[in-house]
Amino acid sequence: MSNGICLVAQNNKKTDYVRQAYALALSVLAVNPTMNISLITNNNVPTSYKSVFDKIIPIPWGDLAMYSRWKVENRWKIYHVTPYENNIVLDVDMLVLDDIGKIWQNFTQTPKLMFTNSVKTYRDETITSRYYRKTFDANNLPDIYAGFYLFSKCDETLEFFKLLDVIMQNWKTFYKIYTPKMTQKWCSVDVSVAVALKILDMQASYSQNNLTFTHMKPYLQNVRDIKEKWTDMLSVDYGDGIYINGFKQTGVLHYVEDEFLTNNMVSWLEEKV
Repeated sequence: MSNGICLVAQNNKKTDYVRQAYALALSVLAVNPTMNISLITNNNVPTSYKSVFDKIIPIPWGDLAMYSRWKVENRWKIYHVTPYENNIVLDVDMLVLDDIGKIWQNFTQTPKLMFTNSVKTYRDETITSRYYRKTFDANNLPDIYAGFYLFSKCDETLEFFKLLDVIMQNWKTFYKIYTPKMTQKWCSVDVSVAVALKILDMQASYSQNNLTFTHMKPYLQNVRDIKEKWTDMLSVDYGDGIYINGFKQTGVLHYVEDEFLTNNMVSWLEEKV
């Protein structure tokens, strides 16, 4: 199993991220039944979910996100526990609507660590809004999205993940130094990764690649009547696919809001596998 998808899921008081990981795995297997998928978690995984994962791996070395709202502080551990040589990493509040297995075809010719640097609206438009990127712009950080990235095990990526470990365990110190303007007051995977890439000068990891996903944060959608949640602005239908406001979704959908993933949606995904 040299290629596979690796997911990290830790539930908080409001959101069942293990359930999201299950739905994501279902969506992957619906378009690529042979894809290997592993789940890294310290939460209970219901028996009915287990068949979609090749491995369920406990989070090692204690829970660094025990008191965290967003539960991201353990993400750097992926490199050390993944059973795969070549990895796709996805945020679990995503669905994969097309076969992404073809990524492996050219991975040997690309950087061994590759982050998304361009995202799309639900209408398949390239997002230009900087509403959520003020810290990046103010501090000249690499403009990456860690919701969807690739890595292969090698000395270069090991160096990156070792630095990411230090940054995420000491994020307040690193953010004060590397993001003195518009400093975020919480630990962010995107910001931590960007700081690590900047320190290591790993420009090839985020420039000139085709990785993208549909990012459903509301202020990115180029609509006039913006609400706190996009699910209060736009309609959702599914049948031969998922449609948002009448637009059929393709590729990787980052739906963000847990309420999007209804029980009916999960049942629909289960029927497709």
